[in-house]
Amino acid sequence: MTSSTQELLRFATAGSVDDGKSTLVGRLLHDTKSVLVDTLAAVQNASVAKGLHEIDLALLTDGLRAEREQGITIDVAYRYFATPQRSFILADTPGHVEYTRNMITGASTAELALVLVDARHGVVEQTRRHAAVAALLGVRHLTLAVNKMDLVGYDAGRFAEIAAQFTHVAASLGVADAVAIPVSALVGDNVVTRSEHTMWYTGPTLLEHLEQVPVGEDAAAEPLRFPVQYVIRPRSDSYQDYRAYAGKVAHGVVRVGDEVVVQPADHRTTVIAIDGLAGPLDYAVASQSVSLRLADALDVSRGDLISTAQHPAPVTQDLIGDVCVLSDRPLGLATRVLVQHGTRIVRAKVSEVIARLDVGTLRPREFAGQLALNDIGLLRLRLAEPLPVDDYAQFRRNGAFLIIDGSDGSTIAAGMSVSIPGRSVSP
Repeated sequence: MTSSTQELLRFATAGSVDDGKSTLVGRLLHDTKSVLVDTLAAVQNASVAKGLHEIDLALLTDGLRAEREQGITIDVAYRYFATPQRSFILADTPGHVEYTRNMITGASTAELALVLVDARHGVVEQTRRHAAVAALLGVRHLTLAVNKMDLVGYDAGRFAEIAAQFTHVAASLGVADAVAIPVSALVGDNVVTRSEHTMWYTGPTLLEHLEQVPVGEDAAAEPLRFPVQYVIRPRSDSYQDYRAYAGKVAHGVVRVGDEVVVQPADHRTTVIAIDGLAGPLDYAVASQSVSLRLADALDVSRGDLISTAQHPAPVTQDLIGDVCVLSDRPLGLATRVLVQHGTRIVRAKVSEVIARLDVGTLRPREFAGQLALNDIGLLRLRLAEPLPVDDYAQFRRNGAFLIIDGSDGSTIAAGMSVSIPGRSVSP
């Protein structure tokens, strides 16, 4: 396998119901020859059973019985495929407004969001909602697939109008990289192969764009963030002095000899050893699971954060964040909850509902009520214990948190920490 094949892009799809998202994903998998023969045969049989004369590519992703009966996607379906240029992990997320929570799940680790619109309808409220969620989740690249171009006669003017609307939406959300592509998922125009019906379009096909968009982060440029998941103390005479702290590097690089700080207690020490699955390591990078050994016998436990001593995470008991409500339980003033940040869970209460996002204007507005299911808003939480939380815009993993119902452990909302100074809130 070459180095270019090993490069990975994680992307998520989103769009309104009946925009043809599942068909587009099916077309992408089919035309890149990423479907097993037996799977394709099963889909062909299912298409015949539905009375269709041609294969229904949407069935390649809509695998749940309820989805097939309703004709909509209601769960996140992950698909894996590769081309000679790049490997892909695709999260096919729901389109219906009631399943916005599932879209958050699919986009939370994505670097690109592929948003579909029906060329007949253009940019609608759900399009703006999905773009807003992607922007809040730190997705750096937005791609608009203007689908069903065949139903508008491959009208270049119609495509330009929709592309301009979407570019404006992306810019208002602070996303600089927004690309629009005219496609017909049913026919296959501009998905993998270039269409003869859109000679006026000179940009890349969807697959070409997915193969070319920049991916990855420069881990060496980020300060270390290492949430402690487990304290290792073997019960053996041979290892009676062994103490290590296991977890996954969330940001940056850690090297033997680095000066670090254990937060929130602010204990400073030095990394004396790094243990990986195959033995000792000189360094570890973001997304790598390792155990760190420190020079001093400190009181370190699960939930603590080991950071670069020169650039530690800000420690706070007043957590301000954009939240997407995922539960029927609303969030209002004085609501008591649990907050999970990294590997730590602390008690908290809502001390202020600052704003709610107006999906129509994509601007937050002052708001004193409750945030309900699928609402996106800005909250202030008073924490029972301090947490080392970064701004989500700079540290995607260490700036994320969950709001949990303490009575049953269910997730109420997903949150992204923000620095409030300079944010514009409309009256």
